[in-house]
Amino acid sequence: MSARVLVVDDILPNVKLLEAKLSTEYYEVLTATSGPEALRKIETDNPDIVLLDVMMPGMDGFEVCAAIKKNPDTAHIPVVMVTALTDAQDKVRGLEAGADDFLSKPINDTALMARVRSLVRLKMALDEWRVRENAANQFGAVSESPSVMTEPVEGARVLVIEDKEYEKNKIAETLMRDHNIVMGVDTGPKGMELIAKYDFDIVMVSLNLNGEDGLRLCSHLKSNERTRSVPIVMIAEQDDMVFVAHGLEIGAHDYIMRPLDKNELLARVRTQIRRKRFQERLRSTYEISLNMALTDSLTGLYNRRYFEVHLDKLLQKNKVSRKAMAVIMIDIDHFKSVNDTYGHNVGDEILKIFAERMSGSLRSFDLVARLGGEEFVVLLPDISKERAYMVAERLRRSVADTPFPCAIEGGALRVTASLGAAVIEHGGHQIHEVLDRADKCLYEAKRSGRNCTVFENVGKIDPEKYQESARISYGDEDDEGAGASTTSL
Repeated sequence: MSARVLVVDDILPNVKLLEAKLSTEYYEVLTATSGPEALRKIETDNPDIVLLDVMMPGMDGFEVCAAIKKNPDTAHIPVVMVTALTDAQDKVRGLEAGADDFLSKPINDTALMARVRSLVRLKMALDEWRVRENAANQFGAVSESPSVMTEPVEGARVLVIEDKEYEKNKIAETLMRDHNIVMGVDTGPKGMELIAKYDFDIVMVSLNLNGEDGLRLCSHLKSNERTRSVPIVMIAEQDDMVFVAHGLEIGAHDYIMRPLDKNELLARVRTQIRRKRFQERLRSTYEISLNMALTDSLTGLYNRRYFEVHLDKLLQKNKVSRKAMAVIMIDIDHFKSVNDTYGHNVGDEILKIFAERMSGSLRSFDLVARLGGEEFVVLLPDISKERAYMVAERLRRSVADTPFPCAIEGGALRVTASLGAAVIEHGGHQIHEVLDRADKCLYEAKRSGRNCTVFENVGKIDPEKYQESARISYGDEDDEGAGASTTSL
């Protein structure tokens, strides 16, 4: 995995040593010999990770790290502090400033490369979500960019898999300072039982479990659907660095060495919780933006953009499956007069209820979209002609047979709709051709008096002939649990 690494140290031999080690592993190495120079290079060269010396004149490593993490545009860049300091308070100070890890001089090459690879992977995953978040801004999904350092750290659900009772209690006691919910077990299988029941924000795994392979458990957690994106923090002995490096390679996020320092433990867990919540926020923003881009804000139905993509995919699929599909264009009759007479608020109420009735009368894999105004379209994949006639009539009745409750005198308004449809056999078809065929039938339905259904090459459908039995719904026949019969509307 290629990445750009910024090495910051005021002692040139130290810079050259790290540069040589990283270049051997094919990393692109940038260098800086002071804090201000490092901040300038971060802004102009966008490194994937920063290796930062603590003891520098003028602006020390703690101040540089804090400046990196304070800026929302750079806060997601991993920072590893490199130091000769051994005091646990210095390590905690760096972690609280936003550092992702500490490496002690002289640097262990195994630890260095494992940590760089692990953090670069995490950073690239965040980069992808940040790109999507930028797209979300264009749809107005968020007003400002979130920062990893502003994410809350309290109230997380933590699973601790540790068979040393005193260690497990120590971890729980420490993490409950942040009002976290801590659950502890002494074996991997017990941990997996809890994972099946609860969603965890972080999992801590001892690499020294009796009779169990802690690394194999970490690997299992990364391959499990429920825990694939959950941060894993390994608990290890001082002599376990080879195993720790392997754990980082298979996807664990962090580690802490025994004897456990409570403040370091809390700082490391907070770092992982912040990062997880930051990524969840980015993902949520993206999903909101995607929803905004592809759905109609008033009715919640898919919009024209999504509909056309979906229709194109169905047409391509039908070339292979050799099955028929139906396209039904629907217009609410005299909708302009509803707006003119009762106002747009009532018109919006009608549109929302109309959308609900359409959706409630279809299978789970059918699609209904709002093309604009009072114009809607329904796609029925894998359907026979006779069945398509029946479904279209059900849709029409779901509108006409039950008045629409709304804010007018009397409390309800009778509404009807006109439907025009075409059954599309397998073969080569273009979107505009398919829509044009259905639209011509819709025009014919309006010309024929409205509140009726017209199919291509068939004409106006006889409502009596295609009236469904009250005891059979579309969902019952074609898709268990989907849709509702017209009698319920």
